[in-house]
Amino acid sequence: MPSLFPTTGILQDVFSTHSGFAHSTSSPSGNKSLSAPRKQRFLAWSAVEDMKIKAGALSDEAQKEISKASAASQAKTGQIELYSAKYYAACTFGGILACGPTHTAVTPLDLVKCRRQVDPKMYKGNFEAWGKISRAEGVRGVFTGWAPTFFGYSAQGAFKYGGYEFFKKFYADLAGEEAAYRYKTSLYLTASASAELIADVALCPFEAVKVRMQTTIPPFASSTFGGISIITGKEGTAGFETIVEAIYGYMPRKKSEYGKGVQTGVSFAGGYLAGILCAVVSHPADVMVSKLNANRQPGEAFGAAIGRIYKDIGFTGLWNGLIIRIFMIGTLTSLRK
Repeated sequence: MPSLFPTTGILQDVFSTHSGFAHSTSSPSGNKSLSAPRKQRFLAWSAVEDMKIKAGALSDEAQKEISKASAASQAKTGQIELYSAKYYAACTFGGILACGPTHTAVTPLDLVKCRRQVDPKMYKGNFEAWGKISRAEGVRGVFTGWAPTFFGYSAQGAFKYGGYEFFKKFYADLAGEEAAYRYKTSLYLTASASAELIADVALCPFEAVKVRMQTTIPPFASSTFGGISIITGKEGTAGFETIVEAIYGYMPRKKSEYGKGVQTGVSFAGGYLAGILCAVVSHPADVMVSKLNANRQPGEAFGAAIGRIYKDIGFTGLWNGLIIRIFMIGTLTSLRK
């Protein structure tokens, strides 16, 4: 019975050097002709690999130099221990550098944005706006509001960066090592939200001054802290003592029986509530004053200007920005108390 598999002789005949299926490799000239194209084919690949190797070597050298410089710097200033007072100070200073100068640098963009929000027809574009402002007020006018921007966002950056690191450690200690590792994403988000809340409260007074400087022509104040004084002087603190007395009326003991901590807390709460009342009562008039300063036409009568502005914005427009104003006035009033 014939075998299903090829015999040894058939295999030798097929795969021998004399077979047509085999390639000739015995000739020296054939070796050269086969090897030359092979080198050309992989020439680009070799160059790329060579570049990668050289780049890796340079990167390693750069890392070594950076490590040496870092070690030398730490040897001079002292190594910063994680979550130490020096560490929090470095994070806070880093936040100031990250937010203050960067936001100040884009003040010209912010100026045009705020003025076009108040009056969309004031400028057709940014370059036209900068040209008109620079011709009327000089280069300094293009940077109107830079000081409250710098102070406000420096404070925001300080509390944001430093506060985040503080709250991250604080919440991790409260949760415990195992829970903090398991829910680290939620912990980081909570720490970030806590720091952002405090940072935004610190920003609010400066942001309010900045917006009023940029949207009133000429600016209502010549300096940042002068603007804060004008705002707080105009809003007043009426009703503060009455609110504080009402709070103590709901408490089980008299004011004299509480310690300094409780009294400070009640004063803060009373000041904040008084600030909210002041903000709500005065906000429509404040919006109208801002609109008058920004949109009043040359020679237009006072009553006619108010009627025209009210027709444009309506009743709801009188309450634009109330939440920000509540935060600002409430915080300032409570801190002053």
